[in-house]
Amino acid sequence: MARLSVDLNCDMGESFGAWRLGADAAVMPHVTSVNIACGYHAGDPAVMRNTVRLAREHGVAVGAHPGFPDLAGFGRREMRATPLEVEGMVLYQVGALAAIAAAEGVAISHVKPHGALYNMAATDRALAGAIAGAIASLDRRLIFFGLAGSVMLVAGRDAGLRVAAEGFADRAYLRDGTLAPRSTPGAVIAEEASVVARAIRMVRDGVVTTSDGREVPLDVQTLCVHGDTPGAPALARALRGALEGAGIAVRAVGEESAA
Repeated sequence: MARLSVDLNCDMGESFGAWRLGADAAVMPHVTSVNIACGYHAGDPAVMRNTVRLAREHGVAVGAHPGFPDLAGFGRREMRATPLEVEGMVLYQVGALAAIAAAEGVAISHVKPHGALYNMAATDRALAGAIAGAIASLDRRLIFFGLAGSVMLVAGRDAGLRVAAEGFADRAYLRDGTLAPRSTPGAVIAEEASVVARAIRMVRDGVVTTSDGREVPLDVQTLCVHGDTPGAPALARALRGALEGAGIAVRAVGEESAA
């Protein structure tokens, strides 16, 4: 289904201690939502608080970005964990960011799982349900960001949550609507013009071309820009400009009625 508005989200706050990752300050002015790492795959209390402050300054919606406890692998390695364990991990991380945000006078608006946890939950109903359950137990007003067309959205609705279907203009898709693994050649699309064109098609036409040339329907409410990608600020700026130039309003998921 084609849309006249879309959220532009970015994963941020992924520095840790003395290590710096991403161009958060340069990307922030061009996005409408941020997903802040909560200390498991990246981030730490100081980084979390500084990122919340930066988002507040720019009027950007703040969300939690919980992942597996895997700093060495940046949360992109699959872990064997029971749904109950996953529920606890997510609740712990979202609660931490919610507390830090509250100290800055900010209420978090959404939750988007990270990395391997996100990809596993896209096809595992039990894991998706564990994430949704953790979110619902904390605050049913939080929006669950999940892969468009996946069981994450089903689990979120079943838990009584509002969901937002997410698309990735800079990632290759498989014919089943899932993302091509990062280890696959061409899984990450770097060419700016291609990313922009794919984003507009996703939002305006409701389709994406897969890595084998097929077209699959894709109904998205939010598009992701990866903040750790080289050239992320220029890409975010180009994406927002192109979307608005195509007559598509760019605003946070919770602000549709404000137009």
